[in-house]
Amino acid sequence: MALADHQRNVTDCNDGMQSCDRSKLTSLEAREIDKAELQRNIAACKEGTGACDRSRLTLTETAEVDTARRQLNASDCANGDGLCDHGQLTPSQTRDTTAAELHRNAQNCQNGWDECDRSKLTPQQEKQTAFAEHERNLAACKDGQDTCDYTTLTASEAKTLADAEHKRNYVACLKGYGYCDPSRLTVDEGRTLHPSN
Repeated sequence: MALADHQRNVTDCNDGMQSCDRSKLTSLEAREIDKAELQRNIAACKEGTGACDRSRLTLTETAEVDTARRQLNASDCANGDGLCDHGQLTPSQTRDTTAAELHRNAQNCQNGWDECDRSKLTPQQEKQTAFAEHERNLAACKDGQDTCDYTTLTASEAKTLADAEHKRNYVACLKGYGYCDPSRLTVDEGRTLHPSN
C-alpha cells in the first residue's frame, strides 16, 4: 500500500498536480520532477498555454520560446486561427498571410459562407463565386428547397426543372404516394390514371 501511495505521489508530482507532496520524494525523484516542471514551463511558454514563467528560462530557452512563439503567430495568422498579431510578422510572413487570407476569403465566397468579402475577390474569383452560387441555387431548385430563386435560372434550366417536376407529379399520382396535383396532369396522363371502362 505504501509503495502504491508513493508511486501515486510521484506521478502527481510529475504531472504538476496540487496533490503532490514533494517532502515524500527521494532526491533523485525531486530532480526528475524539477526537470519535468521545467519542460512543462518551456512547453507552456512556447505554446502560449498554461502558466508560463519566463523568469525560469535560460537565455537559450528564451530564444527558443521566442522563435516558437513567432512561428506560432505566423501559423495562426496564415491559418486564420488563434490570436494573430500582424505586427510581429516578417515581410515574407505578411505576404504569405495576406495570400492565405485572400485564398480563404475566395473559398468562403465560393462556398456561400458568411465570412466572405466580395470586394477582395479577383475578377476570376468573382466569376467562380457567381458560378458556384448559380449551381447551389440550381441544386436548391431541383431539391424543391425554399431558398430556390427561379429568376436566376436559364430558360433551359427552368424547362428542365419544370419537366422533372411534372414527371415527379405524374409518378406520384400514378403510384399513389407523394404529393400529387391532378390538375397539373395532361389529359392523356389523367386517362392512364382513370382508364375508361
